[in-house]
Amino acid sequence: MAERIYTTIRHESSAEFEEKRSLFIGYAKPLKSEDEATEFIKQIKAKHSDATHNVFGYTMKNGIIARYSDDGEPQGTAGMPVLDVIRKSGVDDACIVVTRYFGGTLLGAGGLVRAYSQAAKIALEAAEIVTFEPYTELSVALSYSDYQKICAELPKYGAIVDNTEFSDSVMLKIAVKNEVASSISSKINEISAGKSSPQIIGERFDCI
Repeated sequence: MAERIYTTIRHESSAEFEEKRSLFIGYAKPLKSEDEATEFIKQIKAKHSDATHNVFGYTMKNGIIARYSDDGEPQGTAGMPVLDVIRKSGVDDACIVVTRYFGGTLLGAGGLVRAYSQAAKIALEAAEIVTFEPYTELSVALSYSDYQKICAELPKYGAIVDNTEFSDSVMLKIAVKNEVASSISSKINEISAGKSSPQIIGERFDCI
């Protein structure tokens, strides 16, 4: 597995604020495909068909795919600022739609850029930005006494417990960041006096 990190958003969300009587509502959604982005944009536009503008920006596949729309706002004042917020946050595979209900006061180009950027930022914050890192999956058979001791050590290594099976012994399956896989394996060997050696059973991206 390549040693890299992957940042996206945890869940769909929305947030809103008002600027000079114009209401801006930001919607954010994690994506698995470009079709999902298209459908999400369509849903928000249908929900706010009476809005003045429904601006969007999204990026996928490490920024290889990037789309935006000003939806009638002056060029460069809406969609691109939304996309820029996504890019600068480091988030990938995510779409933001910002709905605007015009309040009667013109904001000017600079004001529009700030307002759409703010709407995108609060939508991302509400969606909870998460960073996934390479994790090594380990499996180890333990005695009950060693299991208790090792359980006390797991939080120190940021281990995620995937599964625990109790029979004559305890079969423990965990996942840890790649850089601590060797050290936690050594610790388990030390605690068990060499009787238990963790085996690598897989790799994945995960986050705590």
